[in-house]
Amino acid sequence: MNILENKFNRAVFLDRDGVLIEDVHLLTSKDSIKILPGVAEALQKLKTFGFYLLVVTNQTVVSRGLCSEDDVNAINSYLNISLKEMIDCFYFCPHHPNADIPDYKVDCDCRKPKPGMLLQAAKDYDLQLAGCWMIGDRISDIVAGEQAGCKTIQVLSGEHSAAPIISAAMPEELPEADFSCSGLLQAAQIIEENMTL
Repeated sequence: MNILENKFNRAVFLDRDGVLIEDVHLLTSKDSIKILPGVAEALQKLKTFGFYLLVVTNQTVVSRGLCSEDDVNAINSYLNISLKEMIDCFYFCPHHPNADIPDYKVDCDCRKPKPGMLLQAAKDYDLQLAGCWMIGDRISDIVAGEQAGCKTIQVLSGEHSAAPIISAAMPEELPEADFSCSGLLQAAQIIEENMTL
């Protein structure tokens, strides 16, 4: 049963590396994918609640020339097949302000901490962002979610305490997530306890 009864469209935005899969720093091959414990169960639970599941991920491997956009799409597709295609859409930013590939050296709106990927998804899926959640491990995920108007959950993956990524959009005073957790399954439980119908 869909608990949300489709009153309006809501989504859970998910960072990929460190939330769905082990963060191997620069993922360039599907052979390096390691799905984290509890992820499949958590995604199924979130689907039951009626959320779209949308991945929003910075992929500087493209701007560094380590992968093409097609390669990233292939990795994401392989991951989704491994997750029984529970992810509704993957959004990724290939840009970086100090990119090695000139075409990707762009001050874009999509690279987290900017909320561009979330705002695009809101248009694509007709989302009410106030009813959406952003789950990520880095502060850039939390900033993007907050700027989009979502509730935020930070996964304490180890990368949660890493220095903020290079971005002029990073605020001087870093926000705290609304909630924190040890992994995606606990995040799904937090969402269940804090859903409003």
